[in-house]
Amino acid sequence: MRWACILLPHLAMDGVLRGCADRQAPRILVGGPAQRRVVLAANPAARARGVRPGQPLAQARALAHGLAESGCDPGQLAAWQRLLAAWAYRFSSQGSLHGGNALLLEVAGSRRLFGDWPHFQARLRAGLEELGFRHRIVAAPNPFAARVLANVHDGLAVDEDGLRPALDALPVQRAGLPAEVAQALARMGLRRLGQVLALPRAGLARRFPAQVLRHLDALLGRQPPLLDWYRPPDRFRGRIELGYEVEASQALLFPLRRLVGDLAACLAARDGGVQRFVLHLEHEDRAPTPVEVGLLASERDPALLFEIARSRLERADVPAPVRALALHADELPTFVPAHRGLFDAHARQSLPWEQLRERLRARLGSGAVHGLRVHADHRPERAWRAEEDDGRAHAAAPLPPAPRPGWLLPAPLPLRGAVRILAGPERIESGWGDGGDLRRDYYRLRTAAGQEAWAFRPAGDPPAADGWMLHGWFA
Repeated sequence: MRWACILLPHLAMDGVLRGCADRQAPRILVGGPAQRRVVLAANPAARARGVRPGQPLAQARALAHGLAESGCDPGQLAAWQRLLAAWAYRFSSQGSLHGGNALLLEVAGSRRLFGDWPHFQARLRAGLEELGFRHRIVAAPNPFAARVLANVHDGLAVDEDGLRPALDALPVQRAGLPAEVAQALARMGLRRLGQVLALPRAGLARRFPAQVLRHLDALLGRQPPLLDWYRPPDRFRGRIELGYEVEASQALLFPLRRLVGDLAACLAARDGGVQRFVLHLEHEDRAPTPVEVGLLASERDPALLFEIARSRLERADVPAPVRALALHADELPTFVPAHRGLFDAHARQSLPWEQLRERLRARLGSGAVHGLRVHADHRPERAWRAEEDDGRAHAAAPLPPAPRPGWLLPAPLPLRGAVRILAGPERIESGWGDGGDLRRDYYRLRTAAGQEAWAFRPAGDPPAADGWMLHGWFA
C-alpha cells in the first residue's frame, strides 16, 4: 500500500454545515435556474423528512416545513478543497486534488513517522471528523485504484496481491469509466470490472476510445502516476457566510472558532505560524468592518489564537448586523517553538510566558502589558523605563554597583521614628543638564519595626534622628 484516497462524498453540504451552530436542523443545498430551483443535496435531518436530491424546491418545502436553504457556491467549494489539501499536507508532501471531492496521498514515505496503516488511518479520520467532513478512506498500491475502490468501500486496504481481486469485484458503473462507456459495457452484459479486464485488448481498442485502455492500465498500476502536486499557499483566506443577520458578538464565536481552527490546521501543515491577521465582518449594504488581531510573536495554537481573536472581536465597534465572517492572514512566518530542556519539569497547570502575555494583552489591552528596561540615569526615579514587550532581547544599561530596593515609591515620603544606619552614604548628583538637578545622600536604614528602608538626606547633611526622606523598601 503506497497510496490513500480520501473521498468526501458530502463535501458541499459538510462545508455549509461547518458554519451552522445546529448541524441537526434540516438543511438543503439548492441550485438551478430561478424558474426551476432543485435540491442538490440534503443533510440527514432533511432526508428523514423525505427530501431527496433532484426534487423541485417547492416539493421539498412542502415536505419539510422550516427547511433551511443554502446556495451552492463553486468558489466556496474550491476553498474547502484547498483547506483539506493544506490540512493533509502535514501527513504527506505528495498530495493531489482529484476531481471535485477526492484527495490522493502518497503514504508509504510517511508511515515511519505516523506508524503502520491502522494508526495512520485513525489519525486521518480523527482530523477529518474534527474539521467536520464526512469521508471514506481506501489504501491501494496506486492512486487510481485507490480512487475507484473508494467509490464502493470504506476502510479497505489492499496490497499488490489483493489489488486484482478487489478490482474484479468492482461494478462497471463505479469504475471511473466515462458514462457512455459504462452504459455500452452494461448493454453487452458486463456488470463487473473483472469481466472487462478479461476481454482481449484488441477488441476493446476497436470498440472504445484509447482512453479506456489507458484507464484500465492505470488501475492495474501499469502506468506511472502523473499528478499535480499540491503546494500550500503563502497566505490564508477563510470565509463563512452566516445566512442570517447577527447583531451580538457572542453569535459570531462559533464561526470564529471554525475559521481559527482552519487557520491553525493550515499553519501546522506548512510548519508555520501567524503574527497578524484580520477579521472582516461583512454587512449587507456597507463596507466590511475590519478587526485586526496582532501578536508579539508568531503562534499557531488554536486555543490561544481563538481567545485573542474573541477578545478583539468583543471589544470591536460593529456598526451594522453581520452577514458573513472572513479571516485573512497575509503573513505566515516560520514558527519557532519555545526551547525547553529535555528534563525540564513544569507544573501541569503552568502556562508559558508567551501565551500568558498574549492573553493579558487581549483581555486588558495592548497598552496595559509592558516590559521594564534599565535606563542610563543615576536618578532612581528615572533609572528605568516602561516599554512595549516585543518578545526580543535588548541590550540593557549596566545596573548601578550599589544595591537598590525592590520597591521604589512613586515619590519620596518623610520617614518618622528611630532608625539605625546599616550602610551609606551613597551620593547621587545628577540632572543638571535637563533641569532636574538632584543632590542626595542615600542610606540603608533599619526601622524600629525591623524593616529595611532606603532613604536620603540633602547632600552634605550629617545623619540625624529626623529629616529622612523614604524612597524605597528592601525585601
